[in-house]
Amino acid sequence: MSIALIQKYFPDLSETQITQFIQLENLYNEWNEKINVISRKDMESLYEKHILHSLGIAKVMAFAPKTKVLDIGTGGGFPGIPLAILFPEVQFTLIDSIGKKITVVNEVASGIGLKNVTAIHGRAEKIKEKFHFVVSRAVTQMPEFLRWLKGKFEKEQFNTKHNGVLYLKGGELAEELAGLKCEIFSLKNYFEEDFFETKKVVYLSKGNFNS
Repeated sequence: MSIALIQKYFPDLSETQITQFIQLENLYNEWNEKINVISRKDMESLYEKHILHSLGIAKVMAFAPKTKVLDIGTGGGFPGIPLAILFPEVQFTLIDSIGKKITVVNEVASGIGLKNVTAIHGRAEKIKEKFHFVVSRAVTQMPEFLRWLKGKFEKEQFNTKHNGVLYLKGGELAEELAGLKCEIFSLKNYFEEDFFETKKVVYLSKGNFNS
């Protein structure tokens, strides 16, 4: 699978975006040999399991220009880097507590010429900056995750959804999300590959927690 999979669902990419998505394969192959941020078997399905999965958030939310997005527990740059390619006028801050993963993020972002990515080695709770949205890919259970977000949200709102969280999760979520007012979007409604059968995007507005 390759760039054709991304173009299948995002047919309006610019030449620059197409080039950047193509470049990801070689860069992740190169850096994964040095610093294992993606499992070896998953590298064969990079475009499906990592890039397109990350872009599932874009099917739920098209970020407006000048939106500030925080990607917590980004690992090697997911979902932040694919989203930063898709939304070049949006500012992304990618944070991870493991320094070598942030090294990969910086090298990949630099390698494809991304100007809208800031990578931070640290813990989300320590960040003082405020954002419109927080994204993540199943770094921990939702109640724990939400505790990290106190004071992280901007008051100004100019997107189609209220400022909040867009969280990529899989499997059964009822117990984990009990008591939270959220919207759940099944990615199987957007992507036809079997991988997405149980994958979801969970959206919670910042009103759910002490923001």
